[in-house]
Amino acid sequence: MAATERDYYETLGLSRSASQDDIKKAYRKLARQYHPDLHAGSRKAEMEKKFKELNAAHEVLSDPEIRKKYDRYGHRWQEAEAYEKARQQAGAGPGGGMGRGPGSASREGFDFGDIFESFFGGRSHPGSESGARGFAVQGEDLETDVRLTLREVLTGVSRRLELSQPIPCTACGGTGRLRGRPCSSCTGTGSLAETRTIDVKIPAGVQDGTRVRVAGKGQPGINSGKPGDLYLQVHVESDRVFRRQGSDIHVALPVWPWEAALGAEVLAPTLTDPVKVKVPTGSRSEGKLRLKGKGLPTASGGHGDLFFTLQIVMPASFSEEDRKLYEQLGRQPRPDPRGDLLRAARQG
Repeated sequence: MAATERDYYETLGLSRSASQDDIKKAYRKLARQYHPDLHAGSRKAEMEKKFKELNAAHEVLSDPEIRKKYDRYGHRWQEAEAYEKARQQAGAGPGGGMGRGPGSASREGFDFGDIFESFFGGRSHPGSESGARGFAVQGEDLETDVRLTLREVLTGVSRRLELSQPIPCTACGGTGRLRGRPCSSCTGTGSLAETRTIDVKIPAGVQDGTRVRVAGKGQPGINSGKPGDLYLQVHVESDRVFRRQGSDIHVALPVWPWEAALGAEVLAPTLTDPVKVKVPTGSRSEGKLRLKGKGLPTASGGHGDLFFTLQIVMPASFSEEDRKLYEQLGRQPRPDPRGDLLRAARQG
């Protein structure tokens, strides 16, 4: 009887607060697990029964409106809905004033609970007639990690991926047992790993941590069901030279003291070929030079910028001539470069 049927939420392994997306994911996962075509022998009949229960649960819970009725009335939501309509119609006519629920009687003495049971009692639950054979099941989604360099982020890249997915063991028909013993081909698991190779295109400008969807490249469906999708979890590797900040790129650019003081044209790295940049006369350490549009692609179709942060470096060793030049500079009267620092320290 309907009252002994298993709760649909329990069938899908979900709580009653599950979202519609949770219901979809749970159904797709269990449908592949219980589909009779993936099993043989005595397990096939068992899987057919479970698959019917699964379909019935999904048919009701996947429809938000029907789900509301199920949450209110349980497995007999169709009968309860029809009973309510009949009760309302009877109450609207002459001699109204009937009770409010199954088992209550109108003033004429009719027990609508009895009418409810006799008229609707034999109806089966939704989905009970749907068979498992030939039922199309969408394939599961797959997810894999992809690591990119910043240069690949700049241009976009095509990758050839090898994906491993379980398929039913042909030796034991997916049961895991052969002639009463664990199947030697699949070691009793009922499935084998199959590797396939696919080519995917990752767009330029992708951010670290982005999840890229490749439609139709997940596990194949059953009985002409749609294939699932493949999701690429993108990880952008850190670079020794280039530091990413959104769509902008930052580079620490070393310059000699005389280049900073007198100005110079120096060769600087980019994500493609090196370019010449002009260091202005009198540049200071941590000063920035900007190359517009030489960063990474943006979502709007443009490009970010490339920033060079000047780092004034000293030679590892001095010649005698170098020393004399620095001594000559040191004798020139100049303000103490630490003056502001000392004053700030005294003020606390």
